[in-house]
Amino acid sequence: MKIGILGMQGDIEEHEATLRSMHVTPLRVKTLEHLSQVQGLIIPGGESTTMIRLLNLNGLTQHLVNWIVQNDIPVFGTCAGMILMSKKIVNYPHQPTLGLMDIEVERNAFGRQVDSFEIFLDVKGIEGPQVPARFIRAPVITSLAPDVQVLSEYEGQVVMARQGNLLACSFHPELLNETRIHRFFVRELVEPRLRDPGLVQTIPRE
Repeated sequence: MKIGILGMQGDIEEHEATLRSMHVTPLRVKTLEHLSQVQGLIIPGGESTTMIRLLNLNGLTQHLVNWIVQNDIPVFGTCAGMILMSKKIVNYPHQPTLGLMDIEVERNAFGRQVDSFEIFLDVKGIEGPQVPARFIRAPVITSLAPDVQVLSEYEGQVVMARQGNLLACSFHPELLNETRIHRFFVRELVEPRLRDPGLVQTIPRE
């Protein structure tokens, strides 16, 4: 199994280390050719405006969206990754996104960098102790479609959700030596797709 990590900007190395600790091979996705080599994609935390700008500069934005949508590719976004996956950013409505997930988000919902914090969360589908979560300029989901499943909340705010092959969280599990959310992504979203004998993956050219 090979999981791609969008290689534009952000916490790329931390996700790579997490995947390697699970004996999953990571690949930084920077070109169309990389897409055909992976069975799932992580969009890391970082700066969402920088990520979408670099995708546009490299001519990858629409190719990436088409590849995900047409092939039902499992995608996991953390923090800025959640922002990019959303349909709309309510407090930055003119910022473009990938529009993959039927959610609307608010950027920096808990404050700026100096307001970062760590907590423990209950997450549906993950057994054992609560999951440690680091919030850094974190977004929250402000609205969601009926088929979006809420997996975790903090102070009444939705901070983790799933819609079919799409998973997104507001926080950074990769920064805390925590693998259970990545394992959930692989077990619940990636592995079932790999068991489909009719799977044929293509890379759309727009």
